[in-house]
Amino acid sequence: MKHIFSKQNKALLSELVRTDFKLRYQGSVLGYAWSLLRPLLMFVILYVVFVKFLKIGTDIPNYPIYLLLGIVLWSFFTEMTSQSLGAIVGRGDLIRKIRIPRWLIIVSTSISALISLTLNLVVVLALAIISGMDFLVTSVGLPLVLLEIYLLALGVSLILSALYVKYRDVSYVWEVCLQAGFYLTPILYPLSKVTDVNIQKLLLLNPMAQSIQDARNMFVTRQTITNATVFNSQFTRLIPIAIVLVILVAGVLYFKKESKNFAENL
Repeated sequence: MKHIFSKQNKALLSELVRTDFKLRYQGSVLGYAWSLLRPLLMFVILYVVFVKFLKIGTDIPNYPIYLLLGIVLWSFFTEMTSQSLGAIVGRGDLIRKIRIPRWLIIVSTSISALISLTLNLVVVLALAIISGMDFLVTSVGLPLVLLEIYLLALGVSLILSALYVKYRDVSYVWEVCLQAGFYLTPILYPLSKVTDVNIQKLLLLNPMAQSIQDARNMFVTRQTITNATVFNSQFTRLIPIAIVLVILVAGVLYFKKESKNFAENL
């Protein structure tokens, strides 16, 4: 543990984060502003289509904030896993030249995504204040939800990055998985629109669905349907949490096993 948090590793991690964040927007006119604009532009498009035209979510209090929060949290998961997927291959020259803890590369990518998430959450907070939304006491529990999403994304990132070293097709498969996950997760539509309770239960076993619904319930409106309300039990929340922990442990073990051969396979 002491070795993991050594001064050398901390300094290297800091440099990797700075480099990663600079390279991500290098050559773009708006630069870092894209980390804010992407989810906002997506929100505007989806809000106009689903709320103004299709009249979805009109019965949900503070629905614009409800929708934006879901988009921001999903965007964080997408950004962290997608960027981490090719992180090891992208740092191939560095890995071949010096002995570097491979996990630092994935963690540095995750921190870059966390920076973007923080900026986006500031925008969500600002819009909530401007719209006159009443803040809930339960908002203090939001960091725990963010931790759940981060650990899930970290576990997935470790698995994807190790797989991508051997199988470049993984990027295409993951892109399809993200598209499917976006529509299977109640981001665009309130879960109340799903009339079959059994389908609601199935959807809320997905850790991302549970996390997004919990975040909305804590921050936007207590009317949000959550895992606990659908199953009528607090204990069922442990199922998605257990899935997160299994994915994280599997990711750590698989990454550790494969990292020994990264330099040879790159």
